[in-house]
Amino acid sequence: MRFTRLAINVSFLVAVAVGLGGAQQAARQKTSPQHAEGAPAATAPQTENIPPSQADQPAPAPPAPGFMEPARVKAVAHEIWLVEYRINDLLSAVHPEKWKISNVTRNSYDQTLQTLRRTMQGMEGWRAQFESRPDSIYYGFQTYAAMNAALPRLEGMAQAAGKYENVSLGAQYGEAQNHLFDLQEALGPYIAYLLRNPDEALYVSQTNLAGCQSQLGVLLRGQGGPAKPLKNTFVEFYPKHKRDSQPASQGKEKEKPAGETEKKAEPQPKSQPPAH
Repeated sequence: MRFTRLAINVSFLVAVAVGLGGAQQAARQKTSPQHAEGAPAATAPQTENIPPSQADQPAPAPPAPGFMEPARVKAVAHEIWLVEYRINDLLSAVHPEKWKISNVTRNSYDQTLQTLRRTMQGMEGWRAQFESRPDSIYYGFQTYAAMNAALPRLEGMAQAAGKYENVSLGAQYGEAQNHLFDLQEALGPYIAYLLRNPDEALYVSQTNLAGCQSQLGVLLRGQGGPAKPLKNTFVEFYPKHKRDSQPASQGKEKEKPAGETEKKAEPQPKSQPPAH
């Protein structure tokens, strides 16, 4: 009986242990499911690239004083062309020959008018080249100089047109003059910017050259030996022998003039002894 009860107890404990093991395995499958054969593997966690903050990035350098974009320079050049067209239109409306002024004053205004027309033609030539090459120092300076030469003559024509032609025409001249002056003021800083860059580059190159020469002198100091005196030597110079042929006049006897004959000494008679 005891043996039977012991066997029953052992089998009961084994059944309980098997049941507990199955329950734990089912719980594991619920919490962390196993991958079946052929099932795709779990994807790795994706990483997010965080861009550096704007504070870490270097700030762009501010533009140099007077700098202008090429598009802006071309826009200013186009505005200058519009003012030129307006001024040429106003020049055709002035008739100094009809003004009631003296001939001397009329001649002066005629000369001013002709000079202004030539100035406008020259300014248009420089302006067109500067518009095609907005980075040219030469064309930019010539355009600025032509505008500077046209402004005082425009002022004189505005006063004369308002006084001798009509007030409205004089006001139109003044308006064109002010517009051209504003464009010159807008172009001036950019011309200074173009002129400043080569000057600064030349200054930097000269400074670097002077520094290199100074450092080279320091490095070579003491490497060369003391100066050695040279012995006094007598240098003999041998002239080159030239095969100069003697002139025809030399080596020949001088020819005697024609008609002149040599006088031969006549033999003197022998002296006889005196008679006794």
